[in-house]
Amino acid sequence: MKTTSEVSVNASDKGTPFFLTAITLVATIGGFLFGFDTAVVNGAEKSLVDFYITKALDASNYQYAVELITQYRVLVAMVFTLVFIIIAGLIIRLAEIKKGVIINGVILIGLLFFLIKYLGQSLPSQGASADIQKIADSVKGFVVSSALTGCIIGGALAGFIAKALGRRAGLIISAATLTVSAFGAWQPELFNVFGTLPVFSFIIYRIIGGIGIGLASLLSPMYIAEISPAAIRGKLVSWNQFAIVSGMVIIYFVNYLIARSGNDAWLTTSGWRWMFFSGVIPSIMFLILLILIPETPRYLMLKGRDEEALKTIIKISGKESASRIREEIRETLHEKNAPWLSFGFLIIFLGIILSILQQFAGINVVLYYAGNIFRNMGASTDTSLLQTIIVGAINMLFTIIAVFTVDRFGRRPLMITGALIMAISMLSLGFAFFLQQTGLLALFFMLLYIAGFAMSWGPVTWVILSEIFPNSIRGAMSVPVAALWIANLIVSWTFPILNDNIWLTEKFNHGFSYWIYSLMCIIAALFVYKFIPETKGKSLEEIEKFWKKRK
Repeated sequence: MKTTSEVSVNASDKGTPFFLTAITLVATIGGFLFGFDTAVVNGAEKSLVDFYITKALDASNYQYAVELITQYRVLVAMVFTLVFIIIAGLIIRLAEIKKGVIINGVILIGLLFFLIKYLGQSLPSQGASADIQKIADSVKGFVVSSALTGCIIGGALAGFIAKALGRRAGLIISAATLTVSAFGAWQPELFNVFGTLPVFSFIIYRIIGGIGIGLASLLSPMYIAEISPAAIRGKLVSWNQFAIVSGMVIIYFVNYLIARSGNDAWLTTSGWRWMFFSGVIPSIMFLILLILIPETPRYLMLKGRDEEALKTIIKISGKESASRIREEIRETLHEKNAPWLSFGFLIIFLGIILSILQQFAGINVVLYYAGNIFRNMGASTDTSLLQTIIVGAINMLFTIIAVFTVDRFGRRPLMITGALIMAISMLSLGFAFFLQQTGLLALFFMLLYIAGFAMSWGPVTWVILSEIFPNSIRGAMSVPVAALWIANLIVSWTFPILNDNIWLTEKFNHGFSYWIYSLMCIIAALFVYKFIPETKGKSLEEIEKFWKKRK
């Protein structure tokens, strides 16, 4: 059977639209799995806590609590060490060896100090329910956000993999790890080869899946951006965000239907398992379809495979434009191993801050903990999952709006407007909780927030990241993508700690954290206004020339 790249296509002067559409849709499955696999925990969060963590709060299970806390601390220490190794590699690649070693030495001293102090903490005494509760809240945050640790690893490695193996090969690795994760999270006891409590076997498999998500989060928009004509690149890259949102909506429906298949006791013991197992189907489909698509022309030319690249360009853009496009790409590939700071630190700085602000705006608090938030409003489990579907539907609707406006209105206007809508929504949602008006008014502000994010910071952040990095340092995208996932982990891990804190709850009725996210949205709007250039309608090569002038 011939692959798509081998099939003979009678390309017109304008290319073959079906070919471009087909390979774009395959690449967006990476985005679909991104949304599907990160949002699946939304429906399973309460069941996981009840099944694995709640019994640690029972005085009669003190020994289990000790084992849970001990293994949790060891696993967290290992995660921090692993993240340090990843970041150290990025710093050396950024600052070069001599400076990188000095910077990493300082960070290592801080890490060692943290590990010694963290692992040396005494265990809560039997009957100290308040201390155990605090640690249980932290474990809960780690269970929910564990995949994000893998996302940091995958996102950080994606640039290296994209350069060494190719964009398509990286996506194949992503699909494979997501398949393994779906099986492992389904039966963490059966596939427990780690010698840990089952809850930590579950976490490790989620981390493995997170590596796949991290790879896809960078490589899917990178692949789409590199195959897209400039005039429609924003739209096509935005389809990746639409796929992310579609994955979330589908898994919300799946979670709801699974929850309706049995009672709460069944959901706690077995139902949540099928939520994670459902990811096997799209991940295997992604793996198969990736075999049928070509590598991007820019990567092929990086490897000296010019004729193969030309064939793909002809299919995408037509014979008339193919030679010109190939020459434009060749002009930007004069340095195959360009240092990441070849264009200065500004590009990387903008990418890092943009990524961090996208997460600090609080979006994944809503997407991962929507069920928990709705239960705080007084909804039952089934009702909260149904309301989560509404959140997903609004997310999808306004992402579609972004897809059709990003190349018309530009990146900056959408980002600034969206950030201001999000700021007002989060501020109002915080007051709704504070004043205990958690009915339809609170739901409205949550949906308004989702709408603001979906039409702006959701898709457009990825569009900008895929555009601003020149071809010769495209691997440097790993830095802001890793920063994005680190920020995601921080927000997702700390939300239960803030939201369930007894003192904060007594003072602010669960409203405090939303005010923090509102402030971050205001900062995001100001940052875009001050620093982010408009890239609408510019080819990747034109954007590269812009950065050369700014050096």
